[in-house]
Amino acid sequence: MPPVALAVIRDEHRALTAVLQALQSLARDIRERGVEPDFDLFSLILDYIELVPEKLHHPKEDQYLFKAMRARTAEAGAVLDELEAEHARGDGLMHELRHALARYRVGGARGFEAFAAAVEDYFDFHWKHMRKEEEVVLPLAERVLTGADWEAIDAAFKANDDPLFGPQPREEFRALFQRIVTRAPAPIGVGAPAPPKR
Repeated sequence: MPPVALAVIRDEHRALTAVLQALQSLARDIRERGVEPDFDLFSLILDYIELVPEKLHHPKEDQYLFKAMRARTAEAGAVLDELEAEHARGDGLMHELRHALARYRVGGARGFEAFAAAVEDYFDFHWKHMRKEEEVVLPLAERVLTGADWEAIDAAFKANDDPLFGPQPREEFRALFQRIVTRAPAPIGVGAPAPPKR
């Protein structure tokens, strides 16, 4: 049976991709269709990104998966250095994205281009980062890590379901994701179509 951690990582990548695509699509709708911006929805999306990948997902990769891989093979060193540096850089990019959103909200249309550029930068950054993990690191991890390694890594990633630590934050993330889907217009979510600018 494949390690639980691999399924969790891939599931979290899929969820993040969906949220990032929603963010990108909403920003493009403003430019291409003249849709009114939903600043509250943008804020919810940024909350999700900050809470899930930046605060939960990446630290576990660094502390458990990457650490175990470094102990097993030097082959992983260079790519893990890159990924850990990208994890650190993600916080800065999120800070820039939040500032760009705040400037857009206060400054109106003149702040849109900087916000849209920040969205595209963040999307591109995370897409490349996740591809590197899934195409290089996870197959290497499957090859070099032992059953004992995976037990510890699986326990860390399964902690979201641990009755002492997991249900509350997990429910919080699910609720936030559900709010995003409910508010986002189709085809991103199930909310009402966004009205065009008048």
